[in-house]
Parts: sequence; C-alpha cells; structure tokens
Amino acid sequence: MFRLVCCCLVLTAGAAEGFVFAGSAERPSGAYREPRPEGIYQVTVEFGAADADSVTTVKAEARRLMALNVTVPKGRTETRTFLIDVRRPEYAGGRVAIKGNTSGMPTWDDALSLEFLGTTARARVVSVQPADPSVLRVFLAGDSTVCDQNHEPYVGWGQALPLFFGPKVAVANHAESGRALRSFKGERRFDKVLSQLRAGDFVLIQFGHNDQKEKGEGVGAFTTYANSLREYVAAIRAKGAKPVLITAVARRRFDEQGKVFESLGDFPEAVRRVAKELSVPLIDLNATSKQVYQALGVEPSKLALLHYPANTFPGQTAPLRDDTHFSAYGAYEMARCAVEGIRSGVPELAPFLAASVVPFDPSHPDEPAKVAIPASPLVKGEKPAGK
Repeated sequence: MFRLVCCCLVLTAGAAEGFVFAGSAERPSGAYREPRPEGIYQVTVEFGAADADSVTTVKAEARRLMALNVTVPKGRTETRTFLIDVRRPEYAGGRVAIKGNTSGMPTWDDALSLEFLGTTARARVVSVQPADPSVLRVFLAGDSTVCDQNHEPYVGWGQALPLFFGPKVAVANHAESGRALRSFKGERRFDKVLSQLRAGDFVLIQFGHNDQKEKGEGVGAFTTYANSLREYVAAIRAKGAKPVLITAVARRRFDEQGKVFESLGDFPEAVRRVAKELSVPLIDLNATSKQVYQALGVEPSKLALLHYPANTFPGQTAPLRDDTHFSAYGAYEMARCAVEGIRSGVPELAPFLAASVVPFDPSHPDEPAKVAIPASPLVKGEKPAGK
C-alpha cells in the first residue's frame, strides 16, 4: 500500500547559515519562513549529521516537492541546490484576483517558506540568495489537478514537478483550483504570468476539467476553448517565450469490463488539434494518465486518487471518494508522465531535467509501496474547486 508518512522538522524563522537541526517522532511538525520580496531564490541545503544516518525531504512554499528522501550516512554530508519562485499578487498594471481561502497562503505571501520532513531529517546549513536573473523559468497554467494544493491529502502534479528539474530551472506554478481558460484569464492570472515572462521561458498549459462545465451558445471544445488556447499561444509567443500544450489529465473512470474510458469529451482532442495546427509541443497527459490507471487496475488505482475512510484526516468526518484529485503518489506518477512528455517531445526543455530522470513507461507505473512521500503537517483543508 502507498505510504503517506506524516513527519516534519522545525526551522525557526530567520534561521540561515550555520545552524544544525534534527527531526524526531516527538517533534513532528514545523516550518521555516523568511520574509523575501518577489523573485527567484537559489536555496542550497547541506544535508547530513555527525551523529546519525538521515533521510530528509524538502518542500517549499505551498508544499512544492524540491528534494525527496535524501539519504546521507552518519558522519557524511550531501549538498543540493534548487530554485524557488516567490511571488505576490501584484504586477505592473494590475493585481491577481486571489480568492479568500488562498489569500495569505505561502503561494502568495511575502516570504519564502520551507519544510524539512522526516523523523531522521538532518541539515547542517541552509543558505538563501537571489538567483541569477537569467535562470530559466517554467510556468504552469492550469486547474486543481495541476496546482500547488495548500492542504493534505490533495496534491497537484505540478506540485511534484520541481523534483524532476535540475538546479538551473525555477518552476512557477500559477495553476489554481476550479479554473478554466477563461476564468484563469479573467482573474488576471494569465496577465501575471505574461508580466514575468522573458524570452526563452516556457509555459505549460493544461485546462479542460472546468472548461467542460461552461455553458452558453457556441461554447465548446472546438469553438471557445480552442480559440482561447490559440490566444494563449499567441500571447506567449509575443513575449518570445515557448508554449507547451497539455491535454487534461484523465479522471479515474472504469467501465463494467474494467477498461478506462474518457470522461472529458472532446476537450483532449481539441488540444491535440490546436497543438498540431500551431506547431506547439504537445504532452498528451490525458492518454498517459489513462495508461497509468489501466496498468494499476480498478482497485489499486484508487491509491493514485483520494480514497480514504472517514476520519483519516482532521475534520474529514465522511469517507473521501474523489476520482479527479491526486494523492501524493498519484501526483508523483502524473508528474513522471509529464516529465516523460518533456523528455521525449520538448527537446528545448529536456536538457534542463534533472540528471536522475530516466525514461518512464506509463503502462508500467511505480509500485505504490515504493513511493514514500512524507506528508506536510496535517491541518483541516477543504476540497479544491472543480471536478
């Protein structure tokens, strides 16, 4: 069974170079937070301890996975460097319309936040400095299946994506729950992305779940949705940046014969057609996510989504049966599918993937029991918007 490990290590606010800290079962939760203006920051962590073996996971801001289970033998150290996007809602000429339950959360606050997770977590030094202004940025625009979810057990695949990039890439996940192409633009989220885009940056775009629910005369996959995709592509290219279109990740749906079937109508096909029409790289996450579900099977595939008995998490008084949103394991597998799409189909971005990235076959997903991702401190959270 997939292991959801809940343990975290405390860093006091303002801690920086030269401190030593340690996690334990008795000290299971906490966070590091340091006021920082908007920008990209280079964070370097020296893992390890003189007195014990250690295994440490690092998450940044709203639970973005930066380092997973870094294992260091007693008396040794290992250093990792990664880039973290810190942002505010304001931009030249406007402000993102932040909804109430995300206002003040780490994604949009005025600080850089880190979590060090693991009962044997150890770090000797953490240093933070502004990154080189020329670093490559990969922006994500999407919905609840992509976004940086604030609370366990929800995890977007974009939340796991930073783990798979090397130290010269900053992932800026602007996806938000419940958003369609039109509402993402209407809340000025797309304007915020455009305000930060530089020539050479990438924008990965995945919508469809909430677009499918929009009604009105002429509204549809091959009409308003496709036209919005074209507008996004044109605006990104006008900035000298590079769009990548992604088909909406599939919902977990099986027929009576145990076969995965499509529940997103024509929306994935509309993305494929626009990508071909405009010569935009395509990541067919709809197809590969269905391969993952099919390979896992009807019951085991529940581990990739959110199926938990009542009272598994604080405030969860009813059973959780959600076949759209991901568990940490499911988000990790979807991120691997996206990374494989980059590796094989986006040649300009593929060289920036982490050296540890290897080919991934969605029809042979990782065994759930072999993917152990420590959970962040558990607090009551609400179900993301969208379905």
